[in-house]
Amino acid sequence: MDNKISDLLNQGKRITYGVVQPGEYSNDGIFMIRSQNYSKGWCDLDEIFKISKSVDKPYERSRVREGDLLITVVGGNIGTMDVVPKCLDGANISRSVSRISIDPSRANPQFVKYFLEKNIKKLILINQVGGAQPVLNLKDLSNFRIPDFPLDEQQKIASILSDWDKAIKSYQNLLDKLKLRKRGLSQQLLTGNIRLTGFSKEWKEITLGEITDRITNKNEELNDTVVTISAQRGFVKQEDFFNKRVASSTLSGYFLIKKGDFAYNKSYSSGYPMGAFKRLDDFDKAVVTTLYICFSVKENIDSDFLLNYFEAGLMVKNLMRIAQEGGRAHGLLNIGLKDFFDLKLTIPTIEEQKAIANVLNEVDKEIEYQEAYLKHLQLQKKGLMQQLLTGKIRVN
Repeated sequence: MDNKISDLLNQGKRITYGVVQPGEYSNDGIFMIRSQNYSKGWCDLDEIFKISKSVDKPYERSRVREGDLLITVVGGNIGTMDVVPKCLDGANISRSVSRISIDPSRANPQFVKYFLEKNIKKLILINQVGGAQPVLNLKDLSNFRIPDFPLDEQQKIASILSDWDKAIKSYQNLLDKLKLRKRGLSQQLLTGNIRLTGFSKEWKEITLGEITDRITNKNEELNDTVVTISAQRGFVKQEDFFNKRVASSTLSGYFLIKKGDFAYNKSYSSGYPMGAFKRLDDFDKAVVTTLYICFSVKENIDSDFLLNYFEAGLMVKNLMRIAQEGGRAHGLLNIGLKDFFDLKLTIPTIEEQKAIANVLNEVDKEIEYQEAYLKHLQLQKKGLMQQLLTGKIRVN
């Protein structure tokens, strides 16, 4: 047996959207919950906007109560959901969020959340409406079926999965702190604001061209490992990044680079306003578009030091001085080769470079370990959901 979500709602309630137009904000108004307020865990109340009571009045039907289930129905966070905490009882919601008011005598709201979470991707794919932006239809949500487990079993299942969520959130917070620590440490060490013990020699200003050699080798061997630069992920195979091969059928005109070589992508993206520098680490050889500026490092520079220097964003100011935006259709920065290799850096001796790189690499190892453990917890939760929410394993 199972039930439609519409059968589990409080009497007289239906799934509703929130405020269509936020309008004016007011310090003594009504909290208005947006998807970003819970998509990564509830934020502080100080970060939630308040709308005036006059704006709220036409949408009183969408006011939420403690225990209501909120789900993002449009936009980048589509499908994210959570149950309203006591501190936000009486708040309203934005247009991108819908409220599902579950009757606790019919179903456990947390159980419904986890069951929807397990199936939401499939629901979006099947019931996507609209154009380029996916939307969850309220009618489809109303008709979605939830298994009719006993209430006490629903409660226990929700409690078990909630424990995993707490552990995942705890490790995510730890990971965020480690990344913040790495960012701060990088800024201090890579600029010489903090010196490691045993180093006192003055840092020297050089140009990028003095420590690198440009790579223009064409792909005469017709290597077919075509990669693209993702600002967040580094070098990624094009078929993995775009879900299809977008390179031209003739690869001989592409640049051939080897493991340890660098490339600069002149496209700007979130977190990388002046493009991204990446090093080829996961492939012995690969081919890239000639739109990238490719180069190898000379013996007077430590490759790990330079990689950390780039990732710390220490080239951004100098790039801004020489860059002009190119064609909007391609989103490329107009940076000439001479200007690029004339970019200035201030660096220490090769010995201090290696020492700094070693410190930062140790932090990276800890981050990688925590990322792996976080992924392990997420996979455990996914496995538990598959077993518990399908009844393959029953709780006492």
